[in-house]
Amino acid sequence: MTVSGRKQKVAIIGAGMGGLCAAVSLGKRGFDVSVYERAPELGEYGAGLQLGPNCFRVFRALGLERELRAVAFQPLANVSIKWDDASLRYRDPLKGVYEDLYGAPYLLAHRGDLHRLFRDNLPPDCVHTSKHCIGAHSQGDIAVARFADGSEVEADILIGADGIRSAIRQQLFGADQPRFTEQMAWRAIVPVDCAPRAFGPGKSTKLERGDYFGWLGPNGHVICYPIGDGERLNIFAGHVTTDWVEESWTAPSSKEELIAAHEGWNEALIEIFSNVGDVFKWGIFDRDPRPEWRSGRIVLLGDAAHPTMPTLAQGANMAIEDGYVIARRLAENAGDPVAGLKAFVAERQPRTARITLQSRQQFANNRMVPPPPPIPRDWIFEHDVTA
Repeated sequence: MTVSGRKQKVAIIGAGMGGLCAAVSLGKRGFDVSVYERAPELGEYGAGLQLGPNCFRVFRALGLERELRAVAFQPLANVSIKWDDASLRYRDPLKGVYEDLYGAPYLLAHRGDLHRLFRDNLPPDCVHTSKHCIGAHSQGDIAVARFADGSEVEADILIGADGIRSAIRQQLFGADQPRFTEQMAWRAIVPVDCAPRAFGPGKSTKLERGDYFGWLGPNGHVICYPIGDGERLNIFAGHVTTDWVEESWTAPSSKEELIAAHEGWNEALIEIFSNVGDVFKWGIFDRDPRPEWRSGRIVLLGDAAHPTMPTLAQGANMAIEDGYVIARRLAENAGDPVAGLKAFVAERQPRTARITLQSRQQFANNRMVPPPPPIPRDWIFEHDVTA
């Protein structure tokens, strides 16, 4: 996309899922894109991500379906297990079912693999590391980002994809603190063979290699699912607590701490925990939905705009959807970038606000005894931002 005979320049602050997806999407539509990342080198913490059919459609539209399928895993079934005696709550088939229902699969992937997939589809000089953004402002027809090293960058459009504690958000809308959700979580990865294949009363609960399975208990929930080639099992262990003092999002923990927090849970789960190596933990935060993410030629995207709890597994999905939509809206309004940014917010704000609030409701439901059935997600999966 051109302005005054040159490509429109877009600067993206943050090289996470949303920022990199936006960079790929904008690049494919002819924008001159640069990404600025505060870390000294590109990388993503090793953890799993769930990609719903809604998110898969973005990769398909970008021509990345083959690459995604090569690094992602399609689970056989969703298996829910009682936390104490490991009896079966329900088993819902997944593989093939989602294609029939929504025209796209439900996939599981390692965050690092997705990060590399996006990076491999960008020019080698697109991403600039060790660039800690400390603020930004919009001035007439340009937007300016300021960095801790004293440098500045000018662009026609500036996208703040710098996470829940976004410096861009603070600059535009004032300093406030994210809301602690009364949930923290552990992350770990183990070989898939560490999961027993039969357990519970009379070993009546059975797992197939390739199942997505989880335990829902009185003080949290644990989800285990295969990622990549299916040989690794990603563990997310959410825990209800009113206290969180760690500043880091990925504070080191241990399997001893993980096991101690699940005293009384079924021995099959404790057996899986006993095989973990590196364990990390972090507090889970979100923010109340806000109606506006834009100021002048600057806009927020992903967690900077709408951080959400992981209970619907849609945080990364929403950021990736954002990345595609902002490119589409800016291309549709090539002569008026501000109109494009306004259209982006108008399209995305209602959907992401509903995700945020419904994620909170699902967390509240999980704490009920007995817990009600999961909130339906058809409206999430049916949506197609590429249409």
